[in-house]
Amino acid sequence: MTSILKISPEIESALKKKMPVVALESTIVTHGMPWPQNLETAQQVEQDVRDNGAIPATIAVFDGFIHIGLSKEQLEWLAKSKNSMKLSRADLAYALSKKRIGSTTVAATMMAAELAGIQVFATGGIGGVHKGAETSFDISADLNELGRTNVITVCAGAKAILDIEKTVEVLETEGVPVIGYQTDELPAFWSRQSGVKAPLRLDAPEAIGELWKMRRAINQHGAMLVTNPVPTESEIPASEIASFINTAIKEADARGISGKKVTPFLLGHMFEITNGRSLVTNIALIRNNAQLAAQIAKHC
Repeated sequence: MTSILKISPEIESALKKKMPVVALESTIVTHGMPWPQNLETAQQVEQDVRDNGAIPATIAVFDGFIHIGLSKEQLEWLAKSKNSMKLSRADLAYALSKKRIGSTTVAATMMAAELAGIQVFATGGIGGVHKGAETSFDISADLNELGRTNVITVCAGAKAILDIEKTVEVLETEGVPVIGYQTDELPAFWSRQSGVKAPLRLDAPEAIGELWKMRRAINQHGAMLVTNPVPTESEIPASEIASFINTAIKEADARGISGKKVTPFLLGHMFEITNGRSLVTNIALIRNNAQLAAQIAKHC
């Protein structure tokens, strides 16, 4: 499988020298933010990883290859793209075989990171169980991927538009350790609190690295999910964001939006109805996660 990887010289050298590397997804660039904030954020997140002592590896698919580390030109092309595929486990191989251009979701980025030998991945928020999943069966492939792929995943919790309690239940079924970083309560993306207790708590990057090494020592497979609350000064409290989320979900239902289109629509609609405030918080939490991921990578 490594024959379909194109690893940048900097990242290849870092991996050979066992230097810390952090994988970064690209769907945030194509489907998560408007232009030009998407490009600016991607560039800033890469710099945040560097500033914290690790090498950034943004991942995407171009011309039949999984690119581990993107050039400035590739990153800008993705940021301006209107028709790149949003790739998860189900369609990653299709995009490669058809030489389509695509950005990688949490699941696809984890797959690519493991193939390349990268142990730590930073994202904004994971996908999960959508509200009403008992009738729609809309559950993100991210959860199954976390159960099978060996990558530490740092996020700000499941996206607040989801059913967080059901998401945690599925993660437990998948055998995924869910860790609250310096918190006893799981964060909810834009908000520091969700009302859901964190199954585990760790307070230092070193402790997360030690747990990761112990899982490998006893031959446990699958990811560790580290949930990192958005900085206090940037959060939108859960009590405030709830009404915005309900409005966005009702609008998605009214328009008949489903499947992969739901999350991008909801994030975009949240940007509109919060007058851009949700985007400011989104950027802050992604940067916060990248910084923590870099610190963890130094202890793996």
